[in-house]
Amino acid sequence: MKRLLRAAAILLSVAAGGVSYAQQAPSAPNTQPQAQTQAPAPAAAVPAPAAVSAETKAARAKLDGFKVDLDQKEAAIQGRTMPDADLQNIRLQIEPILTEIRTVIDEQAPKLEASRQRLSQLGPKPEKGQPEESADVAKDRAEREAAVAELDETQRLGRALLVQAEQLNTQIGDLRRAGFTRSLFEQSDGILSPSLWMNVVSAVPRELRALGIVLGDALEQLQRSTSLGVLLLLGLAIGVAIALYVGRRSIAPRLVKRDPAIADPARRSRLLAALGVLALGAGPAIAGSWIVWVAFDSADIVQPRLEQVVRALLSGLAFIAFVRALIDAILAPDHTSWRLIPVRDASATRIMSFSVTLATIMVIGKVIEAFNTAIAAALPITVITRAIFALAVALVFAELLRRFAARENQDEACLGPYVAQDVDIGGPLRSFGWFLVALIVGSVLGGYVALASFLIDQAVWISIIVALLVLGVALADEFIGGSLRGQTKLATALQANTGLRRRSLEQIGVLGSGIARLALIVVGVLLVLAPWGIESTDVTGSLRAMFFGFNVGDVTISLSSILFAALLFAAAFAVTRMIQRWLTNTFLPATELDAGLRNSISTAAGYVGIITAGMLAISYLGLSLERVTIVAGALSVGIGFGLQSIVNNFISGLILLWERPIRVGDLVVVGDGEGYVRRINVRSTEIQAFDRSTIIVPNSNLISGIVRNRVRNDRVGRVLVSIPVPRASDPDQVAEIMRKAALAHREVMSEPAPRVLFKKVTENTIDFDVVCFVDDIDAAGRVSSDIYFEIFRGLRKAGIGAPAPAPAPEPEEPADEAPKAEEKEEETLTLLKDKTPA
Repeated sequence: MKRLLRAAAILLSVAAGGVSYAQQAPSAPNTQPQAQTQAPAPAAAVPAPAAVSAETKAARAKLDGFKVDLDQKEAAIQGRTMPDADLQNIRLQIEPILTEIRTVIDEQAPKLEASRQRLSQLGPKPEKGQPEESADVAKDRAEREAAVAELDETQRLGRALLVQAEQLNTQIGDLRRAGFTRSLFEQSDGILSPSLWMNVVSAVPRELRALGIVLGDALEQLQRSTSLGVLLLLGLAIGVAIALYVGRRSIAPRLVKRDPAIADPARRSRLLAALGVLALGAGPAIAGSWIVWVAFDSADIVQPRLEQVVRALLSGLAFIAFVRALIDAILAPDHTSWRLIPVRDASATRIMSFSVTLATIMVIGKVIEAFNTAIAAALPITVITRAIFALAVALVFAELLRRFAARENQDEACLGPYVAQDVDIGGPLRSFGWFLVALIVGSVLGGYVALASFLIDQAVWISIIVALLVLGVALADEFIGGSLRGQTKLATALQANTGLRRRSLEQIGVLGSGIARLALIVVGVLLVLAPWGIESTDVTGSLRAMFFGFNVGDVTISLSSILFAALLFAAAFAVTRMIQRWLTNTFLPATELDAGLRNSISTAAGYVGIITAGMLAISYLGLSLERVTIVAGALSVGIGFGLQSIVNNFISGLILLWERPIRVGDLVVVGDGEGYVRRINVRSTEIQAFDRSTIIVPNSNLISGIVRNRVRNDRVGRVLVSIPVPRASDPDQVAEIMRKAALAHREVMSEPAPRVLFKKVTENTIDFDVVCFVDDIDAAGRVSSDIYFEIFRGLRKAGIGAPAPAPAPEPEEPADEAPKAEEKEEETLTLLKDKTPA
């Protein structure tokens, strides 16, 4: 409406100008001299561009602030070696900036597209020699060009800042990994180096004095902060912690009963018991350590330098309890039938004891390292401490591997001669374990103590993650997939309330457990990679780019757009199916259309709906006509080479629905098959034979082949009854009996009237056919049977019996044996003549 009013205003102004010019035309000669003295009128001034909107100004100001912030951070990390904590802090500050920049870009993109579309409606600027556009159009064009330019500059600035932030993020990640690698492979004197031991001996007196000073300060802090209330609080906290830590060994068996009398408990019972053992075995110890730490922190009696020592001790006690509870939950050394992993009792007990030993050694080492940090111990003291505990862990691990190998050798000796078996996972794991032990020992001897400590920490960390993954995956399979399988209460309730079939629920359960598995595995992998400098932000950044869109040339690929387009297509497809179902079951049956036409209308509605759904999805993806044309061209090449038959059948199906040579419900004969058309699909047509089997016929065969449609024009059916009677019977009497039998049936049509045909005369019989018609061909078989019964009753009543069976044909002698028979007959006659007396 606005465009119409604007066009009308322009026309009126032009008309008014023309009228005024016409009115002034007669006086032109009188004013010509005066006109010659007047200066030429100035050209119309170009309208000034409109002011930029407040929203665009705010977005530009925000982007300018982000640019200043990013430039400062980029300058801070250039040419400097920063601690890992500072780099991580800068990276955490960049993440919200990235999010804000993406938000600005996403907000400005639709505005820019809308402005470009509005500008395109004005068309191109007039070229030289063409009539100039009006002042209103020029002003509107200038405003729209200014808006497009401002929005485009904002978009480009936002994209440039986004690239800068992502590059800065990547640079920080590279710096962190470089620092991690540098610290990991920092070499010092090996444990066998005499200079290392000499430095340790020379540093011991100073470290002892430092330890005495730290302990003295801690004692003084304790005396200053201690009061009766504080002592009571600390005593209560330590007492509760000891009770929880010691009592957890007896709490779990009482609350979680793993009955050894049950030889084969259910998998769900074993998983619940394992979860209970883990929670009750580790939970009280963790709670006790936390209570003691809160009490010490509240009382403020721990010197700041010793806080990390107390923290290492308390967390170490909780860690030992957690390791023991985790092994007990999965391997159940004292309850064979409740074990989640099938291992021998001796192996389970051995793994439990060695795991607790390894955890204890690691905790002691961490506590001593915390003491070294508290007293600012010299580097040789720190190196020798780490080296000794790394060797201790390696020796314990090696002893565990040796005992497993010895046990396996004993088992093989008891079993007799060696028999080749499938390789299990134990062999490769032991090989990797020995390799890890050798690597730890070699690192300690070579002076790479940090690498040895890191390998030990990662081996323990990965083992814990794998054990938790085993338990978590088993729980997901049982409680997600198992709850929807079979006759469980949840599955039965869902079937009753939602109407889903059992098979559908099982599929949903399998899909849900698979998604849970994948999520657990991804989390486990991220936890394993975290100490190596690969964090979740490294992965989530790529996932975010994949989900929200990344550019490949001029094409933006966005998983979210693809997902929403698929959902839009699914919704439109569901609406199409609902409309089809309404047409098939409600509307079309209320009309007087035949079944075939109703099926054609329903199928055509389905095609239109699917095409519409596809167009909606394509438009949501933002695909232009040129890109769709390219894809269509590629598809046409593929169709030309490999999909000819499919396209041929599809087009043939459309022709069947349009021309309707056969319809749903028609009785057709195709080749050797005969039956009723039940469905015309995209590729083929389903025909139900009389034996209830289904004949699948490609649509192209129905178009190019010969098809007999018995009900193409109407449903009148022909009934043919053939009767043989003895040759001596009266033909007129037989014909009359057959005619009366046909006329007596109430479903036989009177017009055309039934006819009796004298078909042929054989050696023993004369054959008659009675031909009649019925209104519905579906009744032809039943009417034919009724007429047969009636004819035979009439023939029996008239005394006309069944024809005599034809004599069996005499076997003919083979042609090559006929001369031999004649020769035998002549020989017999000759013998008879010879024996006859003269």
